[in-house]
Amino acid sequence: MTRPPDAVVVGSGPNGLAAAITLARAGMAVDVIEGAAGPGGGCRTSELTLPGFAHDDCSAVHALAAASPFFQTIDLAARGAHLTAPPAALAHPLDGGQAAAITGLPAATAASLGDPGYRRLMEPLVRDASAIAATFLAPLRTIPARPAAAARFAAAAILPAAVLARPLRTPAGRALLAGLAGHSMLPLSAPVSGGFGLFLGLLAHTTGWPVVTGGSARLTEALLAELAALGGRVETGRWIRRIEDLPPAPVIMLDVAPRALARIAGARLPAGYLRALSRVRYGPGVCKVDWAVAGPVPWTAPACRQAGTVHLGGSLAQIAASEADVAAGRHPDRPYCIVTQPCVADPGRAPAGRHTLWAYCHVPPGSTADMTGPIEAQLERFAPGFADLVLARHVRTAADIAAANPNYVGGDINGAAATLRQTLLRPVPRWNPYRTPARGIYLCSAATPPGGGVHGMCGAWAAATALRDAGLPAPAVTARPG
Repeated sequence: MTRPPDAVVVGSGPNGLAAAITLARAGMAVDVIEGAAGPGGGCRTSELTLPGFAHDDCSAVHALAAASPFFQTIDLAARGAHLTAPPAALAHPLDGGQAAAITGLPAATAASLGDPGYRRLMEPLVRDASAIAATFLAPLRTIPARPAAAARFAAAAILPAAVLARPLRTPAGRALLAGLAGHSMLPLSAPVSGGFGLFLGLLAHTTGWPVVTGGSARLTEALLAELAALGGRVETGRWIRRIEDLPPAPVIMLDVAPRALARIAGARLPAGYLRALSRVRYGPGVCKVDWAVAGPVPWTAPACRQAGTVHLGGSLAQIAASEADVAAGRHPDRPYCIVTQPCVADPGRAPAGRHTLWAYCHVPPGSTADMTGPIEAQLERFAPGFADLVLARHVRTAADIAAANPNYVGGDINGAAATLRQTLLRPVPRWNPYRTPARGIYLCSAATPPGGGVHGMCGAWAAATALRDAGLPAPAVTARPG
């Protein structure tokens, strides 16, 4: 590297690359330094099982990327990343061979559920989807462009999923909401767990839950191509242990967990801020299994065969029990599982006639337990004969995931627990959560608003802060979208 950088970004996940691109668009010379052998963080694709089977290492379904104002500033298709939606965004099978599914607008879903309460819950939110998405993906301290729509969503979103589900009249409707809310990695009795379900549900009804043709790595490649076109540079295979390991630069952006922020920049941070970082709570870990399978999963419920994502766990009460076990430090016997079957939308992920499959369940933080048995039991529950199709499998425990990616503390893939307090004050109580007390050092990871997921907005908002501090204009994406 010959030119001195104006900004150095540590970490090349979607948020780190979004920060780098935002800074480079403002004319800064940007270097990105990544500790792993390849870029992308959790947005990577590998042959984890057998040759010819492309598995997403972590993120696989990209509802948030499809809705992200940052990603809308990039011509992803021109950069080689094509978002492809399956016929059904998601399905949720129940015992007895039936399944709830989201395939269109709330009225159609409510009719298929036989549950008018679902339409009353979701239809107003879907009408305001663009305003809600803009608010959800922005820092909480900003003023919504449509305050009334944001207030209506917030009034419902703060509720626990178990409370939000009460007006729903059918087991299928309540189960569908429980499966959506389970993405929060919170007990369904916890505040804001319902908000995750509502937001992901409205995305399923609007932008959909697409996959990236060829694998999530194509999305990373698109970001890298955008950065390269702006003159940005990326170095991999270099772990940063302390701030002095970085080349001198006026702006340092850290796409790292709060724990790593304290370790890397601790010498420049005041004691009070370091104490606040030490109090950040991390959520449950995940145990993830990838399979190469000989054909489509033999789901009993036909709706599951058309869905890119399938939520396993049964009824609301059964999912609530599973998540309560995890919150109490126990491994559930019948875990709530999130399953993705990308070949439904992207058959090129596997040799002709074959499929890839991916699933994880929540486990206590740092767990070393291999949950393959309980996960496959849930698959057999709703897809008898699945085990006979397995050609190979690859397992990562929560401890394995944490070791592979230091941002996933204890196997928490969301950057920090999404509790009510940490939704409002993420990661620590500060007016601007991206700016640290050390001049020129910023946090741009999923530990900052709006939190976990492949949307790039944590990086874009952090970079906007750095640009304002430098007296430079921020690109349009960093203004309130919508």
